[in-house]
Amino acid sequence: MADRHNLGEFDLIRRYLAPLASDAPLAFGLTDDAAVIRPEPGDDIVVTKDAIVSNVHFLESDPPERVAQKLLRVNLSDLAAMGAEPKAYLVAAVLPRSVDADWVAAFASGLAEDQRRFGVSLIGGDTVSTDGPLSLSLTAFGRVPRGTALKRSGARVGDDVYVSGTIGDGALGLKAVRGDLKPGGDQRDFLIRRYQRPEPRVTLGPKLIGLASSAIDISDGLVADLQHICDTSRCAITVELARVPLSEAAKSALAQDIALLETILSGGDDYELAFTVDPSKTEELLHRADSLHADVTKIGTVSDGGNVTVVDRNGAPMALPAPGYCHF
Repeated sequence: MADRHNLGEFDLIRRYLAPLASDAPLAFGLTDDAAVIRPEPGDDIVVTKDAIVSNVHFLESDPPERVAQKLLRVNLSDLAAMGAEPKAYLVAAVLPRSVDADWVAAFASGLAEDQRRFGVSLIGGDTVSTDGPLSLSLTAFGRVPRGTALKRSGARVGDDVYVSGTIGDGALGLKAVRGDLKPGGDQRDFLIRRYQRPEPRVTLGPKLIGLASSAIDISDGLVADLQHICDTSRCAITVELARVPLSEAAKSALAQDIALLETILSGGDDYELAFTVDPSKTEELLHRADSLHADVTKIGTVSDGGNVTVVDRNGAPMALPAPGYCHF
């Protein structure tokens, strides 16, 4: 293994991180303490920041490439929820002294792979050492046409509630990594991939501009994140359990243990989009989603009130002891 401590901070930046900025001319090769962002006329810049910590948001044993990609993708998901097209990012790495240069190289290779996929570039950041846990923070920048960013506060009574993709795979993937869930080989691989490498809906998000009255990404759990829409829009949401889209792996796990339903609805780490749409715009929504080969599913409706309610096939409200992940 290569010893990171034989490299100074600037050597580390030059060797592993500066190549990630090669497509960003206003990052100046990471040779300055700041970069320049030059928005196009008529654009707004959307900014988001997330931090992840070892053994809280990812496992110490997770491959560094996957840690890097999760770090980037959870931020891209926040941009997608506001309809923003991702452009650039900053990363701060707080590295324990046990992290060597091989780990940093693999981490950088994971970022490089996703930069190519999502069309973003590194434009700066910071690297420091710590005696504490591995901690990573990323700030992402995106663009939207001026005044069009999607928010959580626009849901209206009568709107339909949609989600992209499937729900619960991330939380079940964490259980699979930890050995608390033991699905078959292909299903295990699928769930772990969904946990370690979520799919930010960066193409769908911008297509929701002009259609979605509110939007959020599902990071803390379906019920908890829909509650954020309720809180900011001052409304209630009813979710029909039978409509919530599940992957084959999630269906199989649920068939083995019905108690996993709480994990699926409240576990988080899906990074799908949840959004509300006026029923008059349904046809256009489905047309845009189909053009992207994106799956969107109506799971409920918006009404008067203030809370999220999940109902079973008979329309009876269900008890959910834990509405979602809480950081504190």
